[in-house]
Amino acid sequence: MSRADLDKQPHEVAEMFDGVAKRYDLTNTVLSFGQDRGWRRATRAALGLRPGERVLDVGAGTGVSTEELSRSGAFAVGADLSVGMLRAGRSTRPEVPLLAGDALRLPFADAAFDAVTISFALRNVVDTSAALREFGRVVRPGGRLVICEFSHPTNAAFRTAYLSYLMRSLPAVARRVATNPDAYVYLAESIRAWHDQQGLAAVIAESGPWDRVGWRNLTGGIASLHRATRV
Repeated sequence: MSRADLDKQPHEVAEMFDGVAKRYDLTNTVLSFGQDRGWRRATRAALGLRPGERVLDVGAGTGVSTEELSRSGAFAVGADLSVGMLRAGRSTRPEVPLLAGDALRLPFADAAFDAVTISFALRNVVDTSAALREFGRVVRPGGRLVICEFSHPTNAAFRTAYLSYLMRSLPAVARRVATNPDAYVYLAESIRAWHDQQGLAAVIAESGPWDRVGWRNLTGGIASLHRATRV
C-alpha cells in the first residue's frame, strides 16, 4: 500500500486513494464519530441548490457527497482523480454520475455549472490556486463555490485535544478499520499543515474570479465551510 507525501504529487495521491477505496466511507464515519454525515448536509445547504441546477462535486471519491447533493433536486456530477474510488462508487451508487477528472484540468466546458463544490479534497491538490481558477472556469458568472475542508478549532483547549487525537489516536484507529492505514498518517499530517479559516479565505480571494468570500465553522472549527461567488 502507498501513501502520498505533503508535496502532493497527483499520481501518488491517486494511488493512495485507490488503496483505501474499499472501506473509505466506513473509515471516514468511524474516524469522524459520524460527523461526516452532518458536514455533507451542511455543504448541500450552503450551496443553496435549486431543482434543475447543475453542480459539480470535485474530489467526489465514491460519490457519497455527490449523492447528498442530488437530494436538492439539482443535477449533481462527481469527478475524482482516483480510479479506484470511482470504481467503488459506481458499484455502490450506480445512479450517481461519476467521471475521472483532475481538479487542475476538469473535463468540462466553460461555464457548464451553476455551482461547484469540493469536500475534504482541496488540501490534496498540488496547486490550490490553480484549482480554484479551474473551478471558476467551469462555473457560470454568478455561480457559487462551496469548500468543505478540515480547519483549525477556535478554542485553544479543544484544539490541543483535537491535535492529540489527530496525530496519535487517528492513525491507531485507522489501523483497525482502514485498508491502507498509512494513508491516514498522511491525512493527519496534511490537516495539521493546512490553512486556518482566514488563510484559506485569503487564498480563495486571491485565486481567480471569486468574490464575496466568507466562511463558517463546523464542529468547533474542526472543519469549515468557505463560500464564494463567481464574478
